[in-house]
Amino acid sequence: MMKPELEKIDSYPFYVEPFHVDFTGRMFLGILGNHLLNAAGNHSQRRGWGIGALNETKHTWVLSRLSIELTDMPRQYEHGTVETWVESVIRLFTNRNFAILRADGTPYGYARSIWAMIDIETRRPCDLLSLYDGDILNYVVDEGEKPCPIAPHGRFRFRDAKLVRTIDTHYSDVDINGHINSIKYIEHILNLFPIESFRDQRLQRFEIAYKTESRLGDRLAFYMQVVDDNETDVEVRREADGEVVCQAKVRFAIYNNR
Repeated sequence: MMKPELEKIDSYPFYVEPFHVDFTGRMFLGILGNHLLNAAGNHSQRRGWGIGALNETKHTWVLSRLSIELTDMPRQYEHGTVETWVESVIRLFTNRNFAILRADGTPYGYARSIWAMIDIETRRPCDLLSLYDGDILNYVVDEGEKPCPIAPHGRFRFRDAKLVRTIDTHYSDVDINGHINSIKYIEHILNLFPIESFRDQRLQRFEIAYKTESRLGDRLAFYMQVVDDNETDVEVRREADGEVVCQAKVRFAIYNNR
């Protein structure tokens, strides 16, 4: 049962250290992504749905989709908070949202994510509504109570994507499960763009869909498809067998202010 002292929405503070920012003084998206995932993990942990508890019953969470939309990026030495809450649970998936807020409560932006729970041994998804007597439903926040004012996750349609880079995977790419870390894909994808993209524009929206796992030693091939002047789709494949590992959409916008 839900602990009565716990609210459904949690808030976690962050501080932008100098080594968290790029050459413009704004936070790397990968650092922000880590703040989001840490908030999600802590929110789940406090309610009995954290990785530690789940591992005891041979279950774990897997991130399926992540979409981040920003009007500005946190800057060096700024304080902020990440709010997170569960928007819905649909048997095999749960939708979790985030608000990324300045110290005064105004938003830098928002994010949406989709998570699946899998059996560690079979790697197959589990029915969330049947686990722990459906306890997860106790933490769902109605969309009308806490809206997330960004578009839902989009679809990817690759028609003429071109190979632009292949990379080897190394020690720093790998997470505790022996798989390539989900945030590392974000960093590798953004490294495909020239430095001018980040100097003359701001990152407005980043979407990524995780399709399958890759491991240490896999060589990854990156394919790019230009949608328009501001938007590019990226597909990452394992070079050895051509299987799609993840797909991403990157959209830039002109700075309104510096």
